[in-house]
Amino acid sequence: MTNKVRHVIGISGGKDSAALALYLHQNYPQVDMEYYFCDTGKELKETYDLIEKLDHELGGNKIQKLEAAHSSHKDPFDHFLSMYRGYLPSSNARWCTKKLKLEPFEKFVGDGPVISYVGIRDDEDREGYISRKSNIQSIFPFRRNIWSEDVINLVLKNSNIELIATHYSQNLDKEKLDRILDVVNTPLSEKLVQREKLKSLHNLGIKDFNKVVFNFLKKSDYPIALIDNFSLLEKENGLIRKDIFEILENSTVGVPKYYKEVEFEHNGKRGVYARSRSGCFFCFFQQRIEWVWLYEQHPALFQKAMDYEKEGYNWVEGETLEQLILPERLNKIKEDHLKKLEKRSTNNSPYLVDILEDAETEGCAACFI
Repeated sequence: MTNKVRHVIGISGGKDSAALALYLHQNYPQVDMEYYFCDTGKELKETYDLIEKLDHELGGNKIQKLEAAHSSHKDPFDHFLSMYRGYLPSSNARWCTKKLKLEPFEKFVGDGPVISYVGIRDDEDREGYISRKSNIQSIFPFRRNIWSEDVINLVLKNSNIELIATHYSQNLDKEKLDRILDVVNTPLSEKLVQREKLKSLHNLGIKDFNKVVFNFLKKSDYPIALIDNFSLLEKENGLIRKDIFEILENSTVGVPKYYKEVEFEHNGKRGVYARSRSGCFFCFFQQRIEWVWLYEQHPALFQKAMDYEKEGYNWVEGETLEQLILPERLNKIKEDHLKKLEKRSTNNSPYLVDILEDAETEGCAACFI
């Protein structure tokens, strides 16, 4: 039964997906994992370097490169940009994610049952922009709650209280069972919202909850119903950002080089900047200080990004890249960034990414994890 289900991880070139691949490879080697990378043709060289190192660490020739379009003249992004008649993607029209990431992934997995492992951490409150095809089930190994929102909605639905109570009753001693059933039998309401009920059940035993969910899903259409055993049911702890950096630093892969802080001087003050995420070098989710980083550290790429802009089509809302690098505007961006750096002493993290405002709250899992 188990070989009917494919297990896959999407490698974005970011820290979280790379760490997830290493984490599962080291801790769950019995899982026959497939790795894929959706290549837009517009990634930073540092991203391609990280993927090459990760592939070597996983055993070589493990990561399959997927391309949304094949052309002798254009890479995948430029192919679809032509199709969209020069209409640049934006946060409100993310055709790049759909065409360059999700569609190649869905073609890769086909219509058979698939478990997709997603590297969203326990210190993040999101699920990301993930395929909703019914044959694809998302699992979140870095979180205490490994299950997707749709699964939790189903399991904790008031109409399923009796069934969940029955699943719990099968393996627990009376004292523990009584405490759990007090929570299970309390229906969701304004006084007990789903998040709090889930938290209470986790506090009474994450392994017990995972086994109940697993058994409950046996009679569902979820891909995991086809699996006899699932190793991650025994996992209890969540992993946060510092854990992800440790996984990478303790391997030969290392932290993506675009996270490396670069010093700059502005009006007699010294600061540092870097990039906060993976993704295309012209990603519209970049913060303005990251555009400045690209302009000063990768001028040729910045020029390419600027060449894509035309009237009415900008990467940054409210201004063109040409306007962004005007001396007065560039100075203002650096000044604002320096003010954030001054607050860094109150932040215990050694990584600049931790003080980049909203660095990971926008965007989608398909591109950035």
